[in-house]
Amino acid sequence: MAVPKRKTSPSRKGKRRSHHTLFGINSVECPNCGEYKLAHHVCGACGYYNKKEIIDKTESAENSEDLDSEN
Repeated sequence: MAVPKRKTSPSRKGKRRSHHTLFGINSVECPNCGEYKLAHHVCGACGYYNKKEIIDKTESAENSEDLDSEN
């Protein structure tokens, strides 16, 4: 059975664990609508990326209104 010969010092343990940190999310403000979004991703609120409309959010809003009126 493998057993350590010596106690691991706190500094050695800290060096080993130096890469175990968690990073925060890099959120930026959307230049079109002002909502926070992930950098280099399409905005989930308005559907714009790099000042261009990628996803048409008005169509999905109209469809959800139609479904609500049917019920």
